[in-house]
Amino acid sequence: MTSGLLCLLALPCLLGQATGDLEPLILSTPSSSFPDPVLSSSFIPGSSSNNSFGPSAGSVTQSLSNFTGFEDDHGTCQCSVILPDTTFPVQRVEHLEVTAHILSQKFEKELSKVREYVQLISVYEKKLFNLTVRVEIMEKDTISYTELDFELIKIEVKEMEKLITQLKGSVVGSTTIVDQLEVEIRNMTLLVEKLETLDKNNVLAIRREILALKTRLKECEASKGENVPVTPPPLAPGSCGHGGVVNISKPAVVQLNWRGFAYKYGAWGRDYSPQHPEGGLYWVAPLNTDGRTLEYYRLHNTLDDLLLYINAQDHRITYGQGGGTAVYNNYMYVNWYNTGNIAKINLSNNRAEVTQTLPNAAYNNRFSYANVGWQDIDLAVDENGLWVIYSTEASTGNMVISKLNDTTLVVLNTWYTKQYKPSVSNAFMVCGVLYATHIVNTKEEEIFYYYDTNSGKEGRLDITMHKMQERVQSINYHPFEQKLFVYNDGYLLNYDLTFNQEPK
Repeated sequence: MTSGLLCLLALPCLLGQATGDLEPLILSTPSSSFPDPVLSSSFIPGSSSNNSFGPSAGSVTQSLSNFTGFEDDHGTCQCSVILPDTTFPVQRVEHLEVTAHILSQKFEKELSKVREYVQLISVYEKKLFNLTVRVEIMEKDTISYTELDFELIKIEVKEMEKLITQLKGSVVGSTTIVDQLEVEIRNMTLLVEKLETLDKNNVLAIRREILALKTRLKECEASKGENVPVTPPPLAPGSCGHGGVVNISKPAVVQLNWRGFAYKYGAWGRDYSPQHPEGGLYWVAPLNTDGRTLEYYRLHNTLDDLLLYINAQDHRITYGQGGGTAVYNNYMYVNWYNTGNIAKINLSNNRAEVTQTLPNAAYNNRFSYANVGWQDIDLAVDENGLWVIYSTEASTGNMVISKLNDTTLVVLNTWYTKQYKPSVSNAFMVCGVLYATHIVNTKEEEIFYYYDTNSGKEGRLDITMHKMQERVQSINYHPFEQKLFVYNDGYLLNYDLTFNQEPK
């Protein structure tokens, strides 16, 4: 903004009067024609402009702008000059100060963040350097940290061997459990030696086994001084002189199936041969990722080979379906793809030697287990031989049990139950008795139903069965070991069964 300043200049010299040594100033135009509008030219004494007056040469020069002038009746020259506003802009300066303060605070805040980042970068740089050094050492040296772990494991196993030797001489009553522990510790020693030379990635698994053994040893040591009644000797392997299943152990995780996490459906177990009950190879048959097709299976001669992924025999077939697979007397029995047939495969040459239709059997997900597809036909093995669990249209989905001739696959006898198969999560046979499970929650199943083919009786049970993952895809029983081999969302689990000591 600008303000006007009216200057009344008494300039008597304008009319030709000289003051002092100044020469008389003469108007460049007649006084009657002096301009009224505001001029953009300068009022400079001594200049020759039309709107200026000039003193003699050598006078001081002044520059004025935006002025008007006229001569009054008395001959006095009066000028009106508009000058710029000289008021100091206090508000603007205050606003600039506030803005500068805010910017300064923001700058300090960002600067503090930068300092923190610099410190963090320095810390991580040191960690990265240390890690690089450790990796370089491991790459150059053949000795890895796992070898120290194995040495520690050996020491722990030796301590357990000493403890078991002391227990054998001090336990009151039967020493069956102690003898069993001694055998397991001896097997553990051999397994550690094999793991050390062949596979150094299973240290964690072996540590779990040692922890379980230590717990059992502590229990034995705690009870050695008590007057415990002598327990009856355990049943002979493969014997049916008991009153049925009354309990089941917690699961022992053997390992993930050899094809990986994506292969959540399948089956596994151990071959049972009445002629050589203590022998039998281990088999693992994961289905393809579609959860239906059985295309590949693997055989191992021992459990140690299975644990170490060594000495494996891989085979491929093109006609397997579902996880109802069973192995008996060196033959694998499967449901033929897209049919109600059963195939008998010779494990020595991987050939299907016999194919037989299961009469009236529903198939292709008509009456499969709950949450498990393509297992309408479920094959099973127990002390009495080969069985098949299925449903028919005539049974309206209720479970049907048939005893098979393991040579010809002809049905020898059939029993009809009142249990609806799609409400069952899985089933297995023990001494001619069908045991069925159902889901309780994501961590528990329950053996809730049985059907005894020996007497035709059926009823309810409440035996809790813990699991590692949500779904149980298959259950296979081994008569000699009296164990369940469970395929649980790709993981291979073992369970020990406990039987009623009193005969039926």
